[in-house]
Amino acid sequence: MALEPDPELFREVFGRFATGVAVITSAAAAGSGGMTANAVCSLSLDPLLALVCFENNARTLAIVRESGRFGVNVLSAEQEDVARVFASKVPEPEKLEAVSHRYHADVPIIDGALSWVACSLRELIAGGDHTIAIGEVVAMGLGEGEPLLWYEGQYHDFAPRVGR
Repeated sequence: MALEPDPELFREVFGRFATGVAVITSAAAAGSGGMTANAVCSLSLDPLLALVCFENNARTLAIVRESGRFGVNVLSAEQEDVARVFASKVPEPEKLEAVSHRYHADVPIIDGALSWVACSLRELIAGGDHTIAIGEVVAMGLGEGEPLLWYEGQYHDFAPRVGR
């Protein structure tokens, strides 16, 4: 059944696309912070590029613009609380203070992340009410565990099916 496009239906349509959950982090002279995101993907292998989408009014976008770098922290199923902290309206510096993290390539990396990349900002592209950031990967790492997932507006853990 085809329905007329509208913003709420559009949100519901893409809400049925299960995604991983990441926290985008950055640090600049004026401050540090981050946000929870699922509009994240690898873009290129040569050179290594990652893509992140920010709402135009996202506080983290201003930090990324100033610093010229950002981190993509792919969260594990045990980090739903971390996802909620970075999805909140808590002041940006307080978000990082609330979670254990370290720095790689001048980018905050969240301890316990399933995987992560640190990127140097290459380009910002306007995309409607969002800004697309393309970053060149300068460092990366792997953690342990299962992924945290986002589906139909809720967090889910990854439950592999047995006996496929």
